[in-house]
Amino acid sequence: MTDLATTPRREKTFFGQPRALANLFGVELWERFSFYGMQGILLIYLYYSVAEGGLGISQKTATSIVGAYGGLVYLSTILGAWLADRVWSSERVLFGSAIVVMCGHLALALLPGLLGVGIGLVLIAFGSGGVKANATSLVGSLYAEDDDRRDAGFSLFYLGINVGALLGPLLTGLLQSTLGFHWGFALAAVGMAIGLIQYSFGRKRLTGQAREVPNPLPPARRPLVIGIAVAAVVVVAVLALTGVLSADRLATIVVVLSATASVAYFVIILSSRAISAVERGRVIAFIPLFITSAVFWSLYQQQFTVVTIYSDKRLDRHIFGWEMPVSWVQAINPIFIIVLSGAFAALWTWLGPRQPSTPLKFAAGAVIMGVAFLLFLPLAGGGPNSAPLLGLIGILFVFTIAELLLSPVGLSVSTKLAPRVFHTQMVALFFLSVALGTAMAGVLAQYYSEKHEPAYFGALGTVAIALGVLLAALTPVIRRLMAGVR
Repeated sequence: MTDLATTPRREKTFFGQPRALANLFGVELWERFSFYGMQGILLIYLYYSVAEGGLGISQKTATSIVGAYGGLVYLSTILGAWLADRVWSSERVLFGSAIVVMCGHLALALLPGLLGVGIGLVLIAFGSGGVKANATSLVGSLYAEDDDRRDAGFSLFYLGINVGALLGPLLTGLLQSTLGFHWGFALAAVGMAIGLIQYSFGRKRLTGQAREVPNPLPPARRPLVIGIAVAAVVVVAVLALTGVLSADRLATIVVVLSATASVAYFVIILSSRAISAVERGRVIAFIPLFITSAVFWSLYQQQFTVVTIYSDKRLDRHIFGWEMPVSWVQAINPIFIIVLSGAFAALWTWLGPRQPSTPLKFAAGAVIMGVAFLLFLPLAGGGPNSAPLLGLIGILFVFTIAELLLSPVGLSVSTKLAPRVFHTQMVALFFLSVALGTAMAGVLAQYYSEKHEPAYFGALGTVAIALGVLLAALTPVIRRLMAGVR
């Protein structure tokens, strides 16, 4: 007779990955549905005239607001990571942050004008930061350090992100173009509510490290932390009321904050006595990857600034007499991600230990992103409706190849290089590079104009290519510092 007590159970998996990945896949899908659905119509909501349902803000100020908001999303991952590592755990912060995101979308949908924009974007930014840092950290916690499924698992997780990123702009854009902007924002709130409901049913699968507080804040220090938080809120309120935080300077302010926070975070981690010499070397190895990531995102995130303006004013969006909504352009990249992410996951799994190292993947991503910007040059210099839709689709295909070489790999390597006591906060450091790049995308967009397209796209593309080549040359040194992590 078979001894059932000693017969190993066949583990249920999610496409060969840990089953808990399915729950994290789902909540991130719906959070990204709401995030990208709202962001697909945000810029045009700001600069469209009141007669068109917008707020009539200048294009320069609108791009600054969008860049600052995008940067604040990733900058706030610091807070989400700190709360997870010191106060509540990754799983609890993830759940609470998703509720904050939903409230932000409701504010955009229900409150009029700049009041709704201000309250809504702040809530979404802080909530999304908490979701992103902790969802990524929880995915990393599902794998052992030497598990070759890790990059493939992050690629599948990235697939969930992009299913949401595809459906969001399509559906919110359709509602915006037929019923109005606030209906689009309301749909984003509904999407986040669906994500919360499905996540609630699967929370029990995340146990152990998911609910562990790695470095608990001593009770004696809590009053100090609360005092600092209150002081920060007061300072921001005063600066806003006195006009120092003017809308047209918001992106630049977030760039400075992101850069300052990044330097401070590296100093704190590297100077900690709680990390070993090997862990310290791995953090140092992360620095050139961080810089490359920031430059990459400063180009890539222009999909929500320059590419949106380009699509509105230069792109021929007519298809058999019907004009495609501007926000639908934001769905092109997710389509390619969905098609290609499975192929990339399969490729990394098939190659296993033979796959290129992380620094080489980063280098290739930067070079290809630079090439994508250079591909705008043959289309430069035309008037309204002069840029063919197929041309932009081709450029966004190249965007996608670059993204898949860097973004999911960056999420993965941040968990692999993380010191044990700074696990979630290393993920936040990767998102700080995204914050810096996203805010820079808002700053750079203020220099874009149809008259100077060749210089704009040419200069940025060349810088990205040069940085990628430099990183490839430094790869042997970085590999030694990574101490066995690929």
